[in-house]
Amino acid sequence: MVEARGLTKSFGKIAALAGLDVVAESGQVVAVLGPNGAGKTTFIRTISTLLKPDSGTLRVAGVDVIDKPEQVRRIIGLAGQYAAVEEAMTGRENLQMVARLFGLGRRDAAHNSAAVLDQLGLTDAGDRLVRTYSGGMRRRLDLGVSLVGAPRLLLLDEPTTGLDPRSRIELWDAIKALVERGTDVLLTTQYLDEADRLANHVVIIDQGRVIAEGTPSDLKGRSGRNVIEVHACQTCDLPGIAAALAPLGAEAPRIDDGTRRVTVPVDGSTAVVIPAAVRALDVLALEVEDIALRRPTLDEVFLTLTGRASDDAPEGTDGNGHHPEVAELATSAV
Repeated sequence: MVEARGLTKSFGKIAALAGLDVVAESGQVVAVLGPNGAGKTTFIRTISTLLKPDSGTLRVAGVDVIDKPEQVRRIIGLAGQYAAVEEAMTGRENLQMVARLFGLGRRDAAHNSAAVLDQLGLTDAGDRLVRTYSGGMRRRLDLGVSLVGAPRLLLLDEPTTGLDPRSRIELWDAIKALVERGTDVLLTTQYLDEADRLANHVVIIDQGRVIAEGTPSDLKGRSGRNVIEVHACQTCDLPGIAAALAPLGAEAPRIDDGTRRVTVPVDGSTAVVIPAAVRALDVLALEVEDIALRRPTLDEVFLTLTGRASDDAPEGTDGNGHHPEVAELATSAV
């Protein structure tokens, strides 16, 4: 569905894409992961014809994006990082307006709008003004706006940004339902649990290049190590637990004060590692709520591959991961 070869795009001295190679097969959800400033949004904007790459080739369903952008626009839908719907109109009116902009007649626009409202569980709210919608309902309507033209490929750029946990789950369910009905989806996200839950294939990019790809299970297996996870009863015990587990670890323990957890990658089987960890904690008389040996999460794989968390901003960006030159050019373009 999407084939990018040697894709490059620079903004002044900043290389947003630096020879990106991505192939997204049809019939699945492909997630593109990366830290802030890695090039995820730039990649989506080139696919959607909003940006022209400096070099390389890019095809959508076999259509050259650079040579035939109008044809590409007819087969894609795009939902950006924030809901782009008109609050002074009803949900149904928003959908019908966009359907007409896609070139549909009044009857087909009305039919498609009704179908999308039903598909996303918004039929009862379809004739209410969007200003009365919750954040999750607005994101679902925004998803509907990108679907009302019946696209072959749906592009989602960090679709659950700013949503509460319940709204995220509702949107995930809506995306799953779309895929079951045959829509191909390519999404970017910083939420590793989102990729784990939705994607058949994951592409991890950093500094404009692909550094790893595969199924979520494949990527977890590449770390080659299991993880001991200990949940402390008290926050003050975390340093002591980390010290007790350090001799067993293949890497330094990681402490999460918020969840009162200590995790450490280890080599060895459950039969050896867990008893050794229990003995080490017992020697120091440290009480814990639970201890487990598990496979690494995508977050831990990501940290291992990139050397930083998914929401860390790389050098050359501001605190939000934005390149100043990119922001200036984007403003000029608008």
